[in-house]
Amino acid sequence: METYIGLDFGGTKLLIGEMDATGKILRSKRYSTGFRDQKSASEALLSDMDDYRKTVGFEGTPVAAGIGIVGVVDHDRGEWVSIDHQITNRPFPLAALVENLLGIPVAVDNDVRSATCAELLLGHGRSTKNFIYLNVGTGLAAGVVTAGHILRGANNNSGEIGHMVIDLHSQEECVCGRKGCVENFVSGVGFTRQVKELTASYSTKLPIPENGARVDAVQLFQLADEGDPLCKAVTDQAAEALACVIMNLVRMSDPDTVILGGGIVSDGWLLKKVQPLLNAATIRGVTKGLVLSAFQPKNAGLLGAASLGMAKVKEADL
Repeated sequence: METYIGLDFGGTKLLIGEMDATGKILRSKRYSTGFRDQKSASEALLSDMDDYRKTVGFEGTPVAAGIGIVGVVDHDRGEWVSIDHQITNRPFPLAALVENLLGIPVAVDNDVRSATCAELLLGHGRSTKNFIYLNVGTGLAAGVVTAGHILRGANNNSGEIGHMVIDLHSQEECVCGRKGCVENFVSGVGFTRQVKELTASYSTKLPIPENGARVDAVQLFQLADEGDPLCKAVTDQAAEALACVIMNLVRMSDPDTVILGGGIVSDGWLLKKVQPLLNAATIRGVTKGLVLSAFQPKNAGLLGAASLGMAKVKEADL
């Protein structure tokens, strides 16, 4: 049985697993991360991959591997350009290093475009080649697919829609240096920021996060349903922001499907809030609807990474 190895590298964990041709995860193991530069992170990734081979092993015969990783990635060159969006080091040849370790072809891309690849090969992409995958998690980013191709851009920065301005009058400065960015209103980071910003204006039963902690989105949504003034204000604002960015993106790439993925939207609560806010004329071409991802958030990154390997070995021009 031919299989594909996925390495899903995030800010706090590395998940390594093996996927079969149908998208079933056969085995997996989790490792801790938390590194600040490509070199140390890559060294740990190689060490963990070697440990995986020895302690878990392969159920099938791996024919390719993929790495979905945070930061800026040059997919064509197989290079990890930056662990964040401040490019201070030389690109790191991550795909080549893992190829040398495993002896099979390896592809690499950023985490959201990896998840987009999984949707294209194994999820909703089986019925559409023109869609937007919108990941609402800690941050906000998108994968745009047109005619079966994933948009990456001249500098591999395509999809950073969290820094799309939706409020020209906002005085809230984003980490990118602009004001009114949508990520500050709808994302894990955004929810936390808005709760702190609005807590002086609204009463609430929600614990206000301290010392770098983030708001619990499930609790936020539950209290909003109960009429909690602060939680309702934050979630109403988030729904309007998400609806706005969806419609902006629809005008940009003309998809027939918009897919929502990521932990913030996985239960469908925010989807129900957004749908009534979408302008019918704007989304009339989205004939296959606004839908939830085909995958659970806990598996999306690993499936995305392995799907990169699948595309590589099948020589799919994605």
